[in-house]
This record gives sequence, structure tokens and C-alpha cells, in this order.
Amino acid sequence: MKENIIKEKSFGFALEIIKLYQLLRSQKEFVISRQLLKSGTSIGANISEAEAAQSKKDFLSKMSIASKEARETKYWLDLLDKSDLVNIPLQDYLSEINQIINILTKIVKTTSEYIKAK
Repeated sequence: MKENIIKEKSFGFALEIIKLYQLLRSQKEFVISRQLLKSGTSIGANISEAEAAQSKKDFLSKMSIASKEARETKYWLDLLDKSDLVNIPLQDYLSEINQIINILTKIVKTTSEYIKAK
């Protein structure tokens, strides 16, 4: 079976976001942590849905949503990083989400070009 890098990366990232959520809650951060949990785990959920797409357009739609969720996750991580609300190093999370965003952007662009060419 072919390796699916974006699926594996997004799943691993979701697991790390769950751990970060628990850590944030232990430091009494309740608002941004919830937003981060929702968007950070939604990326992989939408990628999983894309696997069962009924058409290339459906696949593109789900991957586009995953890309939007990844960008929202980056926003929440940046906000936490710059706000000094908590004392948690976030650079590894930011690095990983940037990699995920780059992969999703390429998938969306390539799929869009494929659909337009047909």
C-alpha cells in the first residue's frame, strides 16, 4: 500500500495538538486551547474524508478545507507564541504546521490544475 505522507503527518500532528491542549489547560489557558484543539484535529479529519471523495472536485473541496484548518491552526499557534499567555515552547508545532500547509497547498494547486485541464 502506498505511503500517504500528508495523512500520516496530519494524524501525528493531531496527536501532538491533543497533548498540547492538555498542557495548555493545565496552565489555565482555556479559550485559545479549545480553538487550537478543534482546528488542529480537523486537518486530518478532512484529509481522511478526501480519501473517500466521490470525485476530483469533492477531493479538492475536502483538501481545501484541510488547508484552511491548517492555516487557522497556525494562527492560534502564532497567537499563543506572541501573547505570552503560557510558558510553552511552540517552535516545533509551528515548524510542523508550516510543513503541513506547504504540502496541502501543493495538493490543492495540483488538483485544481488537473481539474481545469480536463
